[in-house]
Amino acid sequence: MTEAGPARRAIVELREIRKSFGHVTAVNGVTLHVYPGQVTCLVGDNGAGKSTLIQILAGVHRPDGGELAVDGEPATFRAPRDALERGISTVFQDLAMIPLISIVRNFFLGREPSRSVGPLKLVDWREAARIAAEQMTRIGIDVRDLSQPVGTLSGGERQSVAIARAIHFGARVLVLDEPTSALGLKEAGRVLEHIRNARDHGIGIVFISHNLTHAWEVGDRFVVLNRGTSYGEFERDRLTKEELRAMMEGRSR
Repeated sequence: MTEAGPARRAIVELREIRKSFGHVTAVNGVTLHVYPGQVTCLVGDNGAGKSTLIQILAGVHRPDGGELAVDGEPATFRAPRDALERGISTVFQDLAMIPLISIVRNFFLGREPSRSVGPLKLVDWREAARIAAEQMTRIGIDVRDLSQPVGTLSGGERQSVAIARAIHFGARVLVLDEPTSALGLKEAGRVLEHIRNARDHGIGIVFISHNLTHAWEVGDRFVVLNRGTSYGEFERDRLTKEELRAMMEGRSR
């Protein structure tokens, strides 16, 4: 069952997506819409198919069937770069960060601003630090020293830097893979607040989680997976927390 979505157009649509690996069906007929300024929670237990679906959205895997559309137009992602070029940025659990280098260097990682000195192009680290601080402040992140190694940050702080980085580099859709799974209560609360701030700036968020409490705190829409199939898409006001729990546990709504 799929409940009706908002009248405005989705940034991204996955329609009846299917994906198998050999004889194992990972995703079977899943539909998902991502709207600007909303958090779509993709929830389900381990092995439900969440990781496969977001890897399709990120351009890591190509689906065996179904359709992908961006801004209402059919799209094909042959590699992660294709997804990034369409404004879809995925923050996986490893965060793609290098622990021994600074926060500001991790923020850019090969995309640093430069300045000309005669015939030479040099990295403008002052400008890089200014941009990184501005972008993190924009979604409510306060980091005291951008020169400190990213490995000295807590898990929640690293998640926050990754979110700010993705938004700065043009993310219209931000896909977050279990961003609170290894965090304590206080740290998880901070990350959830950064997600709300990003949503309030018009970003479409896909929040992947098996934590019902965290999903319910930020979710505007819910897609519930169970063994590769979907119970449907539900607006928050069409669903109770207990109904969501029942579907996540494999019981009927």
